[in-house]
Amino acid sequence: MDNLDLLKKDWNKSQPGDKQFSAKDIYAMLHKKSSSIVKTLFYISIAELVFWIVLNNLPFFAYDENIDSFSEQAYLVLEIFSYAVILLFIYLLFKTYRAISVTDNVKTLMQNILKTRKIIKYYVIYNLALVFIVTIAQIIHTINNDPSKILFDNVQTTGAGKETMILVFVFFMILLLFILLAVIKLFYKLIYGLLLKRLNANYKALKKIES
Repeated sequence: MDNLDLLKKDWNKSQPGDKQFSAKDIYAMLHKKSSSIVKTLFYISIAELVFWIVLNNLPFFAYDENIDSFSEQAYLVLEIFSYAVILLFIYLLFKTYRAISVTDNVKTLMQNILKTRKIIKYYVIYNLALVFIVTIAQIIHTINNDPSKILFDNVQTTGAGKETMILVFVFFMILLLFILLAVIKLFYKLIYGLLLKRLNANYKALKKIES
């Protein structure tokens, strides 16, 4: 049983009688579902923006008093840039939601669904890349500031011992990085992936109608 047949079956279950619904009826249902999904994605993106704003303003995440001015400025620029990207993402999602809401033909709806999928895909890739770049930068910064002092207070190491300590530090930081990336990817897969899966099912059903 293909997606369109399944959708017709689900539609008929919720309706009284034995009325058969045409492709136009199914399109109306798919249009409504797709619009609802993109609207939900839009609300989730706003919630994510609020989450990061709150997180960055918690005392625990405040700037270190010993941080140098260059690092503080770089962090501020990165933070502003991240907010700008999230706001752009919200705008693009809202734009596709409006486009889906007002579209009146199958082809346009399919194009808007594909556009939504691309927006989500690029946003997730951006976040994963940002975490990777920032973590690598932090590793380099920590090494340049003597990890023997940062990681082990008052423990003096020189020569081979210091090099070994740096290698161990880098290894665990890279391991932590990959774990962090996996967790973030899983988070986005659960939050955005499930909704995109439904949107993709709608796209396939629309292709059945179009054909």
